[in-house]
Amino acid sequence: MKELNNKDKLTNFGFKKVSEKEKVSLVNNVFSSVTKNYDLMNDLMSFGLHRAWKGYFLHCSNIKNGDKVLDLASGTGDITKLLHKIVGENGQVISCDINYEMLSFGRDNLIDKGIIKNVSYIQSDALELPFKDNDFDHVTMAFGLRNTANISRALKSIHRVIKPGGSIQILEFSKPEKIIQKPYNIFLEKFIPSLGKLVANDKDSYKYLAESIKMHPPQREIIKQMETSGFVNNVYNNLLFGVASIHRGYKI
Repeated sequence: MKELNNKDKLTNFGFKKVSEKEKVSLVNNVFSSVTKNYDLMNDLMSFGLHRAWKGYFLHCSNIKNGDKVLDLASGTGDITKLLHKIVGENGQVISCDINYEMLSFGRDNLIDKGIIKNVSYIQSDALELPFKDNDFDHVTMAFGLRNTANISRALKSIHRVIKPGGSIQILEFSKPEKIIQKPYNIFLEKFIPSLGKLVANDKDSYKYLAESIKMHPPQREIIKQMETSGFVNNVYNNLLFGVASIHRGYKI
């Protein structure tokens, strides 16, 4: 039997099974479509909570002044903006996204805010990062892990570029506690696609985004994959009954 290469292996695109190569293309199309209304839709879908989560996400990190940080799935630049303030003039932030429209929008957004020094932008897939080994003090990834074509390969790629003693910080939607599962499923299945159609005239993209949340592995499974990828002292803590969670691990 012929062995499948990585790009031929099947993965989830929402509720559908597609090849990893096809998922990269499909996800890229989704984010090209949603770029213009991305920030507005995030505010509406989370009732503004995503901004508080991102602030808390970095507040709980051990990122400090002078660090070199890679911000993966940087999107419209929310995390990059906060990191720029944390690392200061002696630090460096690399804003990295696979999608050109999102990366360009984020860059222009930050430049308009006067955030120029010590921030650079690179378009790249998290699975094949174009950086040398042991290059970064920390890597952050907010709401991007579930959109990768292969979570395990992404984590191994990230592990390679982190310096010994450095950390990975992941903020992602997760499996909520049972007490809110039923209303939350209705929220994802009905409200999110309808809101996407009403506000952005793009029901299909937001249907995928809702499905991708439901198909993302639970918190403890992500911990196992982090361990397999070489990270140690891996922990997670839930936000809002597990609607989102923060995962953190270290490289030795």
